[in-house]
Amino acid sequence: MATVYGTEANANAARRTRRRRAPGLRPGSTHTDGHSSSPARGPASVNSLIEEQIIPRLLLAHSSGVQRGRVTGTLSVDPADAASFASLPLDLDAEELLEVVEGFIARGIAIESIFVDLLAPSARRLGQHWEEDECDFLDVTMGLWRLQEVMRQVALRFPADDSDGDRARSALFSPMPGDRHALGTLMIEEVFARAGWQTEALIEPKRKELLQIIAERHFDVIGLTVSCDCTNANLSDLICSIRSVSRTPGVQVFIGGRMVNANPGIVDEVGADGTAPDARSALVLAEKLVARKRAGSVRTEFPLG
Repeated sequence: MATVYGTEANANAARRTRRRRAPGLRPGSTHTDGHSSSPARGPASVNSLIEEQIIPRLLLAHSSGVQRGRVTGTLSVDPADAASFASLPLDLDAEELLEVVEGFIARGIAIESIFVDLLAPSARRLGQHWEEDECDFLDVTMGLWRLQEVMRQVALRFPADDSDGDRARSALFSPMPGDRHALGTLMIEEVFARAGWQTEALIEPKRKELLQIIAERHFDVIGLTVSCDCTNANLSDLICSIRSVSRTPGVQVFIGGRMVNANPGIVDEVGADGTAPDARSALVLAEKLVARKRAGSVRTEFPLG
């Protein structure tokens, strides 16, 4: 996996070009030494636990001493299989869950699809079990921690191949400053990195911090996830500031998240270059944006159907 800003990275991770910045560890989070603290307590916190801690930590987990393999799978998880898997963390321990996931990998399922189409939906489904009063908080919490261990093992055993893709392409992903929902940001970063991009992701950035990084480093694409309710004026002002300070002339800025999905027309209103409904579509969009920029094309909207 990638090096994490603000933590002690292990020797293998330190050689990676991808870097992520994580917020301070909270109760119930995974420590950088690979050990876990006790699960967070209190049923009222289950949704925040899923969206703000568990799923992001699935993608930020680090360890060493694990046998690594190369994966060439290109298939996607079948929705029916994902539905059948979704509740297994309530019944199986982490080792048994890992065996199930390794079965998918052995069948040629891409690691990206394991992350996006299998484990993340399972985490969300566990949250739904709690909301619908189908199981208690302890069961949900333990299921989430089993998923975390599975994700950690998969990411460590089957890392992205740095030799694949065009590493000259670079992207920075960040939630809006003040937005604590990191899932979308981390998912999209993982998809881009596995497609061969040089990527970085920020978690809970301050506005000043975000703009400073953009001013100091070259990025072909800046991706903002907008999950919280913010005004068009604030988003437009941030995009204008990004273009003003960017080290990359003509930097391409696209936006996504719940707020944007609910109103795709916001792209024109705030001066972004485009949007996409999910991580895979965002990758297609970014490829088009960068290709057109390198070809000298003017700004164009790219509807993705």
